[in-house]
Amino acid sequence: MILRFIQNPVTRKRYLRFKSMKRAWWSFWILVLLYALSLGAELICNSVPLYVRYEGRSFFPVFRYYPEDVFTGSGRYTRPDYKFLQQTPAFLDNTENRIIFPLFTHGPKDIIDPAALLISGEVRVRLAQEPRIGTVDIRSDLTIVRSHLLDFFVGQEAVSGEGENLTRFFDLPADIFDALEQRFMNRAGPLARFTVQNHFRQTHQVLLSTFTPREEAPHTIRLMFKEIMDSRDKPREVVFDPDLRIIVPDTELWRKLSAPDIRLIKDRVRERFDRPVDDLRTEIDGRQFVVSFVREDVRFPFPPVKGHRMGIDSAGRDVTARVLYGLRISLTFGLILAGCATIFGIVAGAFQGYLGGLFDITAQRIIEVWSALPFLYVMILMGSIYGRSFGLLLLCYGIFNWVGISYYVRAEFLNLRKREFVEAAKCMGIPTYKIIFKHILPNALVPVITFFPFSLVGAIGSLVALDYLGFGLPPPTPSWGELLYQAQEYRWAWWLILYPSLALFIVMLLGVFVGEGVRNAYDPKQFSRFE
Repeated sequence: MILRFIQNPVTRKRYLRFKSMKRAWWSFWILVLLYALSLGAELICNSVPLYVRYEGRSFFPVFRYYPEDVFTGSGRYTRPDYKFLQQTPAFLDNTENRIIFPLFTHGPKDIIDPAALLISGEVRVRLAQEPRIGTVDIRSDLTIVRSHLLDFFVGQEAVSGEGENLTRFFDLPADIFDALEQRFMNRAGPLARFTVQNHFRQTHQVLLSTFTPREEAPHTIRLMFKEIMDSRDKPREVVFDPDLRIIVPDTELWRKLSAPDIRLIKDRVRERFDRPVDDLRTEIDGRQFVVSFVREDVRFPFPPVKGHRMGIDSAGRDVTARVLYGLRISLTFGLILAGCATIFGIVAGAFQGYLGGLFDITAQRIIEVWSALPFLYVMILMGSIYGRSFGLLLLCYGIFNWVGISYYVRAEFLNLRKREFVEAAKCMGIPTYKIIFKHILPNALVPVITFFPFSLVGAIGSLVALDYLGFGLPPPTPSWGELLYQAQEYRWAWWLILYPSLALFIVMLLGVFVGEGVRNAYDPKQFSRFE
């Protein structure tokens, strides 16, 4: 039947029409290429070498298991550590012995040794200037009662402002008068921020803290003035190497530090190479500076570095390998689920539509009750009883996913069962199953083929969603949804969001393009005219 369907002139015409749609055609082949790459993932991302040449013999560990005793004679029959084996004298001193690894030397379940990561071996001393903060207590008529650092914010030296009106020194916005009036009237007020200017056009920030009504109205209100830092006050950095030599100097600021401060900073730098240290506070030209010591530490998840271009996840596994292996699992799951659901839906819909009558009505009521069952609860229940697995996930999805396609097949069979070629087949005494699958089904496959790519995309999206919720594949199975779940926990780890999302977007977009092309290829009205 399949061969006759392929050789059918109508099928060939639809194939040529699909091929003429370049977006769908190239999307199909890109999807095939991606799936082929994922099927050969062990040849691309693997900690097991492709080829080992040892003592004149050839070994292929990626295809066959070899115990450690074969290479070391240690009597151990466990799997050897090939990366450690490559550094032994047997391979370093003898050029005829060699090991060839895949392009990426980490598998999806390998935990990466933090000491093996190539990170910067330097400490950055960051000197950040702290903004000056002053306070002013005022009465309801804006008379200053007391102040701290008011002279700096006014722009004049030795100005306390006591007994003076605040408007003598600053241009105040209208909103600040309303906020002060509410507080002096003993009414609740939220945290408020304002920008004010002194008479020298210097801009500062004024803060009014949250106010809660008291037993008596306040006599004074405190305004907090905060200096607005400009680009000239950005943090400066001095970079040290492990020998405490300055690699990147900031000579201007560094020269202004006192000798005791320099010694203290160098002591902290030496200590920072071993462990985290506290910040320091120092004074330069009358301004307070916070001195922090920054070094790139290995903490998982870790951003992309050499050898791990997509970064490392929270368990210390290579994201590149997990994305590639996750692609294979997602596409395999989608193809198996869509295929099984389609076959089961065809069988159920075919018998319903062909037999009709009481059988059709009864089966339809049963399907309606079955489709009303909550899938997620069934999945949770089955997972708690039998444990999470790839097969269980396929089973639970499969027993619900066939219902939709059965409706379309049933409708096609109800339409075709009274046609002349079906009546002729009955008169010839052809068995029922042959009439259904040999005569009617080839004419009813249009909705099945049209919806298959969209079923594949939906299955992949469902698997990712279930993995994201924690009810999908068991750990440590590579999964895009599991990476996205980690991204929710570590929201600063942008690589855990970007790469799985990009892979999911590309696969689903290609699947939609293919589905759109198949749908247009099977559309008998290629062009429509609107009047």
